[in-house]
Amino acid sequence: MPKIFTPTNQIRLTNVAVVRMKKGGKRFEIACYKNKVLSWRSGAEKDLDEVLQTIAVFNNVSKGEVAKKEELQKAFGKDDVTEICKEILAKGELQVSEKERQDQLDSMFKEIATTVADKCVNPETKRPYPVSIIEKSMKDIHYSIKPHRNAKQQALDVIRLLKDTIPLERAKMRLKMALPAKEAKRLKERIAKLSSTVTEGEEWEGDRLMLTCLIDPGHFREMDEIIRTETKGAGALEVLNLKEIKEGEEVLE
Repeated sequence: MPKIFTPTNQIRLTNVAVVRMKKGGKRFEIACYKNKVLSWRSGAEKDLDEVLQTIAVFNNVSKGEVAKKEELQKAFGKDDVTEICKEILAKGELQVSEKERQDQLDSMFKEIATTVADKCVNPETKRPYPVSIIEKSMKDIHYSIKPHRNAKQQALDVIRLLKDTIPLERAKMRLKMALPAKEAKRLKERIAKLSSTVTEGEEWEGDRLMLTCLIDPGHFREMDEIIRTETKGAGALEVLNLKEIKEGEEVLE
């Protein structure tokens, strides 16, 4: 059986996400794993080997045509392939199908709504909104996703925009919890592990430990569930008030 000749400057890849950049009048591409490009750009993924299928710069990924070193030197002013890959990864255009693009937008829309729900409350009820309500409100104001900005940055924009349409404010919830003595140590450790929980004070009243905490609104339901189920009705949870976050403090952790 005759062998099929493959030119030495060709690499065959499958299931690829392509990032493309035009520079110096030429097109350059890199081959990435699906779903890893956005993770790299957001800082969630830092290992280049987890992002690139191969450390190579192509003229055309689908045809497996690898760019020549002299082409890279002329266009980028360097021939360090790793550094050029990083530049294309950061500044290039991610080539995706229409369905993939819509899936990414839908996922980011959900992530933004979830972030807003986690960080904000209805000041009239002192309770967080369900994510579904935030999503509906975002659709009502026709919020348009910006693919090149991360969800946390866009959540701040959404908070400002939604304040004009629904009662909404960024806040920490100040809670007072009563924990029965036999469960106090275990529950206190569990509560402390919830993200952004700050214990402001604790004291014993009879056989119950009284904890005062600041939490992100998004953790209220989980906190309420812990107190109700883990203490079998012997504990108690009370919302004392909201600690408002001023405009200058608007950084989403």
